[in-house]
Amino acid sequence: MKKKKSGGGGANWMDTYGDMVTLLLCFFVMLYSMSSMDKEKWIALVESFNPEAVTESQPGGHEVGTGSGITQADVDQTMEELYETMAQYVSQSGLSDKISLSQGSGYVFISFDDTVFFDGDSYVLREDGKAVLDGIAQPIAEAADSINEIRVLGHTAQASPDTPNDVTADRFLASNRATVVTIYLQEKNIIDPARLISVGYGQWRPVSSNDTSEERAHNRRVELVISGLELDGSAGDSVEEYYTMRETADDQDAAT
Repeated sequence: MKKKKSGGGGANWMDTYGDMVTLLLCFFVMLYSMSSMDKEKWIALVESFNPEAVTESQPGGHEVGTGSGITQADVDQTMEELYETMAQYVSQSGLSDKISLSQGSGYVFISFDDTVFFDGDSYVLREDGKAVLDGIAQPIAEAADSINEIRVLGHTAQASPDTPNDVTADRFLASNRATVVTIYLQEKNIIDPARLISVGYGQWRPVSSNDTSEERAHNRRVELVISGLELDGSAGDSVEEYYTMRETADDQDAAT
């Protein structure tokens, strides 16, 4: 007798094939939707898996977790306390004639006479200059979670009122001084190195004229701009704000 052939295999094969095609279609639809995902959708997706992992990019380039619990009010309070601590240190150390502080919206600005850190035409950090940086390092470390960035600015004075400085010497001296201070702070391990920036302005951001030796001394300086986090994304340019404020104050002094 001949055995009967089974006739039920064809339909089963088609069902399996159809299921596979459907799954592949779903897979490619998912890939397409992910490729066009915007920031808000991505944050929502990550937050659904781990709320503590959500991050927002700050103007200084580092990441701050939104799950950390830090609010803008916390940041503002920390920056206020940092300013007060710095002012107390300058007063107690007897350096009020060589270090000046100012405070703006979201930042603390510290200006050091160049003799605090360096000898004339030198970018070798003095031992007493290291002691000053040690004194300000601790309060910076305590406020690190609320700090966006620290800019270290190097300035020189125009040696002759009528003749600009040699470009190479001027720029290198200002940049090297800012860099040396930045390196010292980085080696103290008080803040993420990504938040430390050094800038050499040379003679081109004076705060006084260069007509007399006393005025030139005011222009030879190193400055620190310590800016706080702006969690609402409204960070401004603290350096420009400071110089605008300084110019306004100078104009008012001249008028009186």
